[in-house]
Amino acid sequence: MRDPTLTNPQFPYISQSMTDLAHIRNFSIVAHIDHGKSTLADRLIQSTGTVQDRDMKEQMLDAMDIERERGITIKANTVRIDYKAQNGETYVLNLIDTPGHVDFAYEVSRSMRAVEGSLLVVDSTQGVEAQTLANVYQAIDAGHELIPVLNKIDLPASECDRVAEQIEDVIGIDASGAIRVSAKTGVGIPETLEAIVAHLPAPTGDANAPLKAMLVDSWYDSYLGVVVLVRIMDGILKKGDRVRMMQNGSVHGVERIGVFRPKMEKVESLGPGEIGFITASIKQVRDTKVGDTITHDKAPCDTPLPGFKPSVPVVFCGLFPVDSSEFEDLREAIEKLALNDASFSYEMETSAALGFGFRCGFLGLLHLEVIRDRIEREYDIELITTAPSVIYHVFMKDGTMEPLHNPADMPDLTYVDHIEEPRIKATILVPDEYLGDVLKLCQDRRGIQLDLTYAGSRAMVVYDLPLNEVVFDFYDRLKSVTKGYASFDYQMEGYREDLLVKMSILVNDEPVDALSMMVHRDRADMRGRAMVEKLKELIPRHMFKIPIQAAIGGKVIARETLSAMRKDVTAKCYGGDATRKKKLLEKQKAGKKKMRQFGKVDIPQEAFISALKMDS
Repeated sequence: MRDPTLTNPQFPYISQSMTDLAHIRNFSIVAHIDHGKSTLADRLIQSTGTVQDRDMKEQMLDAMDIERERGITIKANTVRIDYKAQNGETYVLNLIDTPGHVDFAYEVSRSMRAVEGSLLVVDSTQGVEAQTLANVYQAIDAGHELIPVLNKIDLPASECDRVAEQIEDVIGIDASGAIRVSAKTGVGIPETLEAIVAHLPAPTGDANAPLKAMLVDSWYDSYLGVVVLVRIMDGILKKGDRVRMMQNGSVHGVERIGVFRPKMEKVESLGPGEIGFITASIKQVRDTKVGDTITHDKAPCDTPLPGFKPSVPVVFCGLFPVDSSEFEDLREAIEKLALNDASFSYEMETSAALGFGFRCGFLGLLHLEVIRDRIEREYDIELITTAPSVIYHVFMKDGTMEPLHNPADMPDLTYVDHIEEPRIKATILVPDEYLGDVLKLCQDRRGIQLDLTYAGSRAMVVYDLPLNEVVFDFYDRLKSVTKGYASFDYQMEGYREDLLVKMSILVNDEPVDALSMMVHRDRADMRGRAMVEKLKELIPRHMFKIPIQAAIGGKVIARETLSAMRKDVTAKCYGGDATRKKKLLEKQKAGKKKMRQFGKVDIPQEAFISALKMDS
């Protein structure tokens, strides 16, 4: 323990509860989806007695219902573990369990900056996957020491030697001493704990320096206000301190200070190298920018920490309530969700077809699904989701550039010089027998092949793809053509000019803005035909004839006509000459013409999503 006589004129006392830096280890668990991160975290918590056996449950650190239901981690979660090593010393291990899915890579990068090392978990039956690579590169960028862990050795298909060789070939780190673990049965857990203590570096920091703490995460608690997760770099943070957020200059008094075990537990203070939480009557999560530096108000540190790059939404879509009277409830639900998710953005919008709603920005399609499911489940609001779209850069003839979030807002083409679309660099790892199908899928989506290498019997393909072609159902299609064996990861690569046009859908000569989309000119005819054919099946017949058209500007590129329901008005006519029947038919025809002119076509809600899922 630290010498309690250590003093500082600014901070006259140091809490006895502080741990010596040499006895702290901060680490995260990184891996591809389903390689066993959360299960390994459960075993580490259980084997050290942090949680009693009777209180243990699967995915101990995953608090949200949707995380448990889908079996995925969405939010990075932290826990403090006390471990008595074989050398007789007691160590404090701060573990951060991170998500594996590409949409939540922002959570991973954030967690990496708060720790010094990582356990690299690889499934010994499947080997290195795309997201394994992405997360390893993030860990290396953050300067981490890596410990390879081969998981699922209890399965008959486990091939530890082959996978260790693959780690060395693909990633380039020594895996000869990789720890062999079964997180499910607990085999290899003691060796993992010893390796953490022996191989991961202890944190550095100076308790006598002015306070410098990194704001790792923040979320809203209805009882405590905003809870802030912090990693102390230098100095000491105590209850009652006045602290300042260096980015926005706001000052708060620390009311509560503690650690997660994994339940909240109060402590007197946090010192260098420690990870814990504070509450300070902060009302809005927006006041606590992730990556900000927290310091003492009266004795601040000289320079703030470099922080993180802010998360940038890449996929946009409209969320509208099925029942327009629930708009205010939807506003409240979205505001509450935004409190807990800094990477989710929203603004109000209106649609002629759908009424009032919100244009929302997400990090990817899974992020979109999670937010939509949470609104429907936690707030009991039925939603219509418009077509996911990306941000285009529209360059006008006067030299200005306007970002385009919603295809319905496309400016007049006579003023537009050119349009640029976002591109991504996609890395796909796939068994050799499915390579042809994957290459065809990428070519169909206007992809440009950059690289093709082999790691054993698996091919690693790198493609330059338009994000617009990926956001809707690329991942589903990839999984189906490879029977689920391919793994996919991407990163943004910037913008490039292409021949893009806005395709509008008109139903009964009225544009339906929720169905308008940006398409490549060469594929517009095909997409337009597929869309109108699908809508013809989905829209119920009315008493009048309904034309359904796809148009680019003023030019119609595809059309289908939904025939009218017909009442037999001549049924009661018997006898007499033909003019009586003719008169009734003419009257009916005039009525239908008038009806078509003033009639409103009701498009059912399910038609919107079904029409967009045509790309099979």
